[in-house]
Amino acid sequence: MKKITYKETICSEDELRSMLGFPSELVKNKTISIIDDHCRDFISQSPFLVLSTSDKEGNCDVSPRGDLPGFVHMLNENQLVIPERPGNKRMDSLRNILSNPRVGLIFFIPGLGETLRVNGHATLIKDPEILESMAVKGKSPLVGIAVDVEECFIHCAKAFIRSGLWDPTSWQEKELLPSVATIISDHVNLPNTTAKTVEEGLKESYKERLY
Repeated sequence: MKKITYKETICSEDELRSMLGFPSELVKNKTISIIDDHCRDFISQSPFLVLSTSDKEGNCDVSPRGDLPGFVHMLNENQLVIPERPGNKRMDSLRNILSNPRVGLIFFIPGLGETLRVNGHATLIKDPEILESMAVKGKSPLVGIAVDVEECFIHCAKAFIRSGLWDPTSWQEKELLPSVATIISDHVNLPNTTAKTVEEGLKESYKERLY
């Protein structure tokens, strides 16, 4: 497939600002450098976040993390820990953190349009006294992602309003949604791997290997 060449690109912040403008005083001043009581309350009610990482070459990755509300452990006003639950063992985020510790987080609360953004430096930890406090069903995470917080701020709800993400009336009927098992089966293209076998494997994983 022939790659499209873009005819008009933006190459400087000055040009970008001339088109889109500057943040208001409220936006410029809403960033704080600690997990204050408001941020602590937000994180304690959040069952889901996305974690952004990149390696030392700048190759990026974004990965979801989710559990019961309060699954992220706050050590103090500057440090939090995300438990690393069983996954597919690609470990993209973890390997990136070893290469480049800078991370970005977005915390979600279902039904709330505003999100909490947190930026900082991450460290992979295996301290048993911390990880055991995040055990579920008697199973402690083997690894935690500890984040030294540098920035916290609320992000507005415009993306959620435009997308209707929390509005059930905007959701597709389940029968019309993409078949994840079919997509995986076609992408891996391995002998004896079908949409049916992939679906069975996913169901078993979701039932038996969440923790």
